[in-house]
Amino acid sequence: MTRQTLYRRLRDMRDHFTPPPGLAWPEISDGKIIMMMSPRPRHQLTATRVRDQLSPQLPDGLGVFEATDTDDEALGKLRVPDLHVCAYDAMETDDPLDPREITLAIEIISPSTPENDYRDKTRDYPAMGIPHYLILDPRDGTWTYQWGIGRSEGRPAYENRLHLPYGKPVTVSTELGTWSIDTTDLPRYSAKDMGLAPDS
Repeated sequence: MTRQTLYRRLRDMRDHFTPPPGLAWPEISDGKIIMMMSPRPRHQLTATRVRDQLSPQLPDGLGVFEATDTDDEALGKLRVPDLHVCAYDAMETDDPLDPREITLAIEIISPSTPENDYRDKTRDYPAMGIPHYLILDPRDGTWTYQWGIGRSEGRPAYENRLHLPYGKPVTVSTELGTWSIDTTDLPRYSAKDMGLAPDS
């Protein structure tokens, strides 16, 4: 079975799947359906604050969009970025978004599956042609910005990486403009969010 055939079968399963309570729409990568927990309120608050900052900085015709199916059938991957920047025109489709339309993908770390964003999407997004990738981590209050697609170990990979604490602004320099995100007031997860015992 080819990668594309397996992917189409998994897509068909996903398209007929209704997530049970507490789970979000799954993603597909490496021949597997990936289940994730539904976002917590602080996750969504982070997304809203970042979207509110980015939107006024974008040139006409670009927008910030949430949780959109983004697929590359040739690679056998379907991802759902928490936020992404692309043209409004690119969103006028009944099909999943073409990842090459995305200028910036943003993921907000989930307490339960951090490796999906740090490891797997750091591998998948450059392969899918997404040139800028920002990770926000409310667990420890840090951000990681990666950009510039080159090659490493024979596959596409980001050539540049910054990892800094909240309070340091993120500057994203793209061919379509330079945008800044103030991370000072982004929320942090509570002990309960992370499944830990509350501080005594």
